[in-house]
Amino acid sequence: MNFDVAVIGGGPGGYVAAIRAAQLGGKVLLVEKENMGGVCLNRGCIPTKTLLKSAEKWEELQRCAEFGLRAENTGFDFVAIMERKNKVVAGLRGGIEQLVKSNDITVVYGAAALIAPNLLEVTTDSGTETFNANKVIIATGSVPSSIPVPGRELPAVITSDELLELTQVPKSMLVIGAGVVGIEFSFIMKAFGCEVTIVEMLPTILPMVDSDLVKRMGLILRKQGIKTLAGAKVTAIEEVQGGVLVKADTAKGAQEFTVEKVLLAAGRRAVTEGLGLDVAGIEYDRTGIKVNTHMETSVPGIYAIGDVTGQSMLAHTASTAGIVAAENAMGLDSVMDYSAIPSCIFTTPEIAMVGLTEEEATAEQLEIKSSKFNFAANGKAVSMGETDGLVKIITDAATGKMLGMHILGPHASDLIMEGTLAIRNRLTAKDIAHTIHPHPTLSETVMESAHGIYGDIIHQVKLKLRK
Repeated sequence: MNFDVAVIGGGPGGYVAAIRAAQLGGKVLLVEKENMGGVCLNRGCIPTKTLLKSAEKWEELQRCAEFGLRAENTGFDFVAIMERKNKVVAGLRGGIEQLVKSNDITVVYGAAALIAPNLLEVTTDSGTETFNANKVIIATGSVPSSIPVPGRELPAVITSDELLELTQVPKSMLVIGAGVVGIEFSFIMKAFGCEVTIVEMLPTILPMVDSDLVKRMGLILRKQGIKTLAGAKVTAIEEVQGGVLVKADTAKGAQEFTVEKVLLAAGRRAVTEGLGLDVAGIEYDRTGIKVNTHMETSVPGIYAIGDVTGQSMLAHTASTAGIVAAENAMGLDSVMDYSAIPSCIFTTPEIAMVGLTEEEATAEQLEIKSSKFNFAANGKAVSMGETDGLVKIITDAATGKMLGMHILGPHASDLIMEGTLAIRNRLTAKDIAHTIHPHPTLSETVMESAHGIYGDIIHQVKLKLRK
């Protein structure tokens, strides 16, 4: 069977690419090995946010006295929480399947491999089929990375995939890795009563986040009872009665932790094996498949998008790259723009960022000016009882042009779009500050921070130096 475009992988990059190619009049094949929606829907973004919402509601219930409310005999049912998570995932997966069907896309469930630049071999439960395609888009995503530590194969050592299938909350858990996955799951499990310790090999938690936010998040973690140990390397994991013993080398010497579960959260790696990349002559390395700004690989007519490229492993990046690749596959001229990609960490409170951190700007020897505004001085945040956090804006010192925005606070994932739009369109802090923001809203924190770039912030106490 011949197709204009064949897409390998039905995640947020693959199914979006397939739909866009079909919208442009293409006859499209979509091959998915497991479930439509990929990691994001089935084992990542959606299930974790669903669990996080349950965790947040449980914590709010325990704080209800602060709002003049009383609740007695409260509790949670972890099995029911997991069942709700599964229901949400199944519902959204069904929606994607309907979207794909409505665009007349041919879907085959199986493992695809290139046996020639324009020829796919797909292994299904019923056998092997071959398909011809004028253009191919590879969107096979990523899987959790392992670590070269003795004992990592023990049953008590799990990845985020296994954690999402737990039926009861472990009494204790050690998380290896203080990146997005490790921090998010730490918040979720701690909310349900698990004693959590995070071990990070690098000198700081959340190494990709601006240092001002990291410092504040460190305080929040301690306040919530989550222990963190940065600059520590796990050297061995051993099975003991009731759990596992984790050994780690730290600046203070060797330390040991006995826990019920260990969560491996040391990043993700691109899925490149079994795709026939060498047969097709596609250039790739351990980080992923090499692509240009058109998302085209070293072989003309073959594209790669999302996590498999090793660039910006985010669902929304994959979806955008999927549109770019599909449009180019259908004869248009689209370019991928990485200049303003927001990134969010769904903790309590949330973290969101776009553009350069202060450390990155300094490393590039840019002359910058920054401004910060605390949520504690925002009326809406105070009324909500969610005052932890700040908004930080980084601009070019000479022009005021927006270079970065970093938010730690309630609804940071929604607020960051103002910074994304500003950076994408080369706006200045004055453009934000002079835009009227509604009151009382959390968005005023962004406006106030922008005011601080070129003048005084209104709702901030002015400190007077002693003579």
